[in-house]
Amino acid sequence: MPGAREAHEEREEGAAATGWVWTAAWPVTAVFVLSNAATPLYVRWQREIGFSKGTLTVIFACYIVGLLGSLLVSGVVSDRVGRKPVLLPALGLAMAACVIFASASAVAALIVARLFSGIAVGAVVSAGMAAVTDVAGPGRRRLAALLASCAMVFGAGLGPLLAGVLGKGVFVLEAVLLAAAVLVVARMPVRRPVAPAKGAWVRIPGVPRGSGGQLLMGIAVFAPGITATSFVLSLGPSLLSGLLDTTSPVAAGAMAFVMFLTATGAQFAVQRLDRRTILIAGAVSTTIGMGALIAAVRASSVPLLVAAALLAGAGQGMGQLGGLSLLNSAVPASRLAEANAALNVGGYVPAGVLPVTAGYLSDAVGLTTGATVFGAVLMALALVGGLVVLVGPPSSRRK
Repeated sequence: MPGAREAHEEREEGAAATGWVWTAAWPVTAVFVLSNAATPLYVRWQREIGFSKGTLTVIFACYIVGLLGSLLVSGVVSDRVGRKPVLLPALGLAMAACVIFASASAVAALIVARLFSGIAVGAVVSAGMAAVTDVAGPGRRRLAALLASCAMVFGAGLGPLLAGVLGKGVFVLEAVLLAAAVLVVARMPVRRPVAPAKGAWVRIPGVPRGSGGQLLMGIAVFAPGITATSFVLSLGPSLLSGLLDTTSPVAAGAMAFVMFLTATGAQFAVQRLDRRTILIAGAVSTTIGMGALIAAVRASSVPLLVAAALLAGAGQGMGQLGGLSLLNSAVPASRLAEANAALNVGGYVPAGVLPVTAGYLSDAVGLTTGATVFGAVLMALALVGGLVVLVGPPSSRRK
């Protein structure tokens, strides 16, 4: 019987039940709820504390700094000592960030909370996503990539929506969600690695020899996509408040939510396509989205701004799914967390630098000009990403 044989093979591989594969993705969702929960509240903090759009993007970028610093360590450590010793401290740090956000009354507090959030997210995108693949086993790596990627973008969208409705109360709810994630990690059926440690513990993450092409293709599409959504998260509320003449966090939270809901839906829609097609579709979506952004700010159009956000979300989602799927297919479990970290370093560096640049440019020459320049640069990067995929290795065509 084929079903019995498949079940026997799954047990031999040490894979857990399918329910545990879905459950293992929960810590990713919980931490990513925190990652963007502050987004709708920035306009309110900006009014209450008093700081410029440039300072706002610096606060946002501190998250990127914490995340990148975490990625230099968490992937390698996770592959050597296990997923749980990395994830549990990260969840504790995320809880601390909730406490700081809930009581923040100065820019310094926002910077520290964002920094802590970034460190926690860095651990989750490397060790947490690798844990989902470990639990799934070798036979369900494509499912693991889909669930880990969707958990990330769904959490990233749910946070702003909850913050828009609950205000600072979102951080109380988030602390509860993180506590549940701690219980999941504590019981997660993952084994400690048995391979001996090699190389430095703190280093720029990479992939094994022969997997560089897959990593490059993933970064080429994922980086423009996540940079586009980062811009919407950092300066989108300012754009929206100017167009609608409102500082309501609900509007900003709803826009971020539908952006990441689109990212989630797009991944389920394209999951059966080959990896190269998924990546090319992601590059096209980001390119069109940035065209819509330019049109939105020049025409002062809310519908076009929402369309830009939706297309940016789809671009990030497909770039992320394609990149993770390529790595899951090419990288052994003993290096997978580091490989995930490498993909995210490649994506989050431009996602931190370009929106900050656009924020200060907007302070100097106006939001319309700043957003136009940003959109044009990102359109070019997305087009280059699509070309990189087109000339990439033939193995990327496989499902």
